[in-house]
Amino acid sequence: MHESQARILLVEDEKNVGSTLHERLQKEGFCSSWATTGEEARLEISSCVFDLALLDVGLPDDSGFELAKTLRATSPATAIIFLTAFGSPEDRIKGLELGAEDYVVKPFHLKELLLRIKNGLKRARYLSNGMNTPESILLGRAWIHFSRFEAKVGEKTQSLTHKECAVLKLLVAKKGKVVSRDDILNEVWAEDEFPTTRTIDNFIMRLRRLVETDPENPKIIRSVRGVGYQLYD
Repeated sequence: MHESQARILLVEDEKNVGSTLHERLQKEGFCSSWATTGEEARLEISSCVFDLALLDVGLPDDSGFELAKTLRATSPATAIIFLTAFGSPEDRIKGLELGAEDYVVKPFHLKELLLRIKNGLKRARYLSNGMNTPESILLGRAWIHFSRFEAKVGEKTQSLTHKECAVLKLLVAKKGKVVSRDDILNEVWAEDEFPTTRTIDNFIMRLRRLVETDPENPKIIRSVRGVGYQLYD
């Protein structure tokens, strides 16, 4: 998928915001579809597969969170960015639990949003390339389903973000080898996202809570002091 060919679903009920975003996305070369209600969005979702969706959380007839659940069920590879006037920690957590790529609080700078869109599409391309990894794999206590962007531990299923899947996929592809923090940053993050090695450590902590029986004494994702991480199984 070339960036300029990416299909983007914009769901925004504020006409001025939606019109400006829709026009700018088209000007950037994206194939943009704009819906102002949940009903319109669901019709778009049922008739087309999108590479990325920009979802307003508060809609007159629906919720961006509910639309995200529909997208996850029908097109799990679609990257999701929430747009909202509210930036409460609870809403951010809810968005991440639904596998959101990002969470942008209004008002936002258009250039910043475009960068986040391009970064989301970069990860989508990374995840869809020909890397030698299985669609599903058992890591510790969790089944990781890359094609569905989800993990299953026992009877509980949870969504994975594109970043989480990308980090896991890189570790799986280099199983048994040491993967440096710099390698992870270069493969998964973009420079304009201002990541640090601490960012990687925080992601690894979250993944360990998912796959490890005892996250404090990891056996699956092991640290290599001063370098990075190594996947065992």
